[in-house]
Amino acid sequence: MEASRIDDLVREKIDTIEQLEAAVGEPFPAMKEKTTPFTTPLMRQFIAQARFFVLATSDAAGNCDSSPRGDLVSTVLFPDEKTLILPDRPGNRRADSYRNILENPHVGILFIVPGNEEVVRVNGTASLSTDPELLAELAVSGKPAQLAVIVRVDEAYLHCARALLRAKVWEPSTWPDQDSVPAIRDMLAQQHHLDVSQLEPARQESYREFLY
Repeated sequence: MEASRIDDLVREKIDTIEQLEAAVGEPFPAMKEKTTPFTTPLMRQFIAQARFFVLATSDAAGNCDSSPRGDLVSTVLFPDEKTLILPDRPGNRRADSYRNILENPHVGILFIVPGNEEVVRVNGTASLSTDPELLAELAVSGKPAQLAVIVRVDEAYLHCARALLRAKVWEPSTWPDQDSVPAIRDMLAQQHHLDVSQLEPARQESYREFLY
């Protein structure tokens, strides 16, 4: 697509709620009222099986970040129906999510259960803790969490399965041939103009050996 075409599209952008609803329709009353300021026992049971989640944050200027998180066994804690606690594991030390939280505590979280197309979503305000007892409670394989993200729930709700159904995420027969998916080594080399021969062999990144 040519740059001039992008400029034309931007000029035709949606600016008002009325324009938006004309394009996508108005939500059904039940959809408007589907959020609660707390989690239910069944939501917490779902999240306890959701060993993969995505944490969305933004800084004070509104610059956004979405960070995937996961453990083989979920270690999310629920002190009460309006609070959940997420673990942090070793990573690249950029800590983008946490830098954002220090500027802007509002977060959004998508909880996904492998093999299940439904999603539980939680929006709230977050704070960070390094309390030793809490980090020990979030341990995996005997390794305490590096820090804990304490989220006070503003909204909890369910998201229908359409997106995962359309993508057929859990159907192996639809998955791409992995040889056609670029390796992280090759993408890094291209992105930063590096000599690929000086990098690790494709798909053998050293971090795979040090998960905790």
